[in-house]
Amino acid sequence: MTYQGKIDAGATLFQGAQVLLADQIVETSVLIEGGRIAEIGGTSAGDRVVDARGLMLAPALVDLHGDAFERQMMPRPGVFFPMDTAVLETDRQLAANGIATAYHSLTLSWEPGLRSLEQSRGTIQAIRDLAPRLTVENRIQLRWETFCFEAMDLIDWALQAPLKPSIAFNDHTTMGVLHPDVPIQKRPFDQAPDFPVADLHSPAFARKMDKRAKRAGVTEEEYAALIRTRWEKRPDVPAAIGKVAEAGRRAGVAMLSHDDTQPETRAYYRALGATVSEFPMVIEAAQAAREGGDFIVFGSPNAVRGGSHIGSLAAADMVEAGLCDALASDYYYPAMLAAVARLDAEKRAPRPELWSLISKGPARAMKLDDRGEISVGQRADLVLVDWPDQGTPAIRATYVAGRPAYAAMPLGQ
Repeated sequence: MTYQGKIDAGATLFQGAQVLLADQIVETSVLIEGGRIAEIGGTSAGDRVVDARGLMLAPALVDLHGDAFERQMMPRPGVFFPMDTAVLETDRQLAANGIATAYHSLTLSWEPGLRSLEQSRGTIQAIRDLAPRLTVENRIQLRWETFCFEAMDLIDWALQAPLKPSIAFNDHTTMGVLHPDVPIQKRPFDQAPDFPVADLHSPAFARKMDKRAKRAGVTEEEYAALIRTRWEKRPDVPAAIGKVAEAGRRAGVAMLSHDDTQPETRAYYRALGATVSEFPMVIEAAQAAREGGDFIVFGSPNAVRGGSHIGSLAAADMVEAGLCDALASDYYYPAMLAAVARLDAEKRAPRPELWSLISKGPARAMKLDDRGEISVGQRADLVLVDWPDQGTPAIRATYVAGRPAYAAMPLGQ
């Protein structure tokens, strides 16, 4: 891959690549100008030329839910790193993995520590302040814990950002108090009056809170006391959900429900304007989403590993069944490309359809109609992929609105 001309002005012409279009892969040229795709297969010349022979040119990735950034902020339990360092490192990981648009899944919780409102506000502010230095488009998914009533001011502030966030309705409080005899995939609608609850004062329940307590920087007993106090506020949750949903509708942002287990859950959030089902846990919830015309999202790590690590639906099966519109990085950025590679090897669908799961699909789910596919007029968010036959694909270069964000030349070339 060779570059000619300046990298900061004029048009760029990609030549010799296998170009991944909506329904086929063809060797053709692509001209980008003014940050957009200006021509496909034409005869126009570029001010600079990218010789992409032997590579695939594809739409850059759109990640609608990724929380791997938490590892940059707190690489070990209770060990925090400077916020600017964490944001800059995350941005470079995104670019290197071909992700041109990323929604950082930022949990707005009543917990102290990593997922506290103070930490969330600091993260959002750091991303805003560092925006001129970042290489890709860093957005926020406001992963709002529905019991965190005090988050409303932060949500209103975040919704005023030039790069609009999304809102995910997340209820890990109710999931946390679920009776141990009921699998999380079988739990009833979160608002059900007869929801089965564990003994919140038992030592077993405190032990169950171990991982959450470490993340929050408190003891198991202290965390158990915190969640008991929150659970007492359950009658106020529906009104809070309605208020947040109204704010999201006014702002025109994409809204999602998280870990749906019942058709009733999906119908409830759809009625509020949340038209994306994120990680449905059972087939009935996924089918309800499809029947309702909603977008369906699964995690890329699920597809890479051949199934859910917690025993929920297998993403690959959902792709093959037509019950998946997008794959998110979830907790590991490289998983998006790796998921497509495995699904492609397993012949779950044609490669252009599979690639859409990490580009056009998530873009449309997030109401971003200007990116996600290679067609004239679209934003020139592109990746060059080294994908040998029977081999593992790797990102060679990432372009964001026509601007080089990442480039790598292997030692063997």
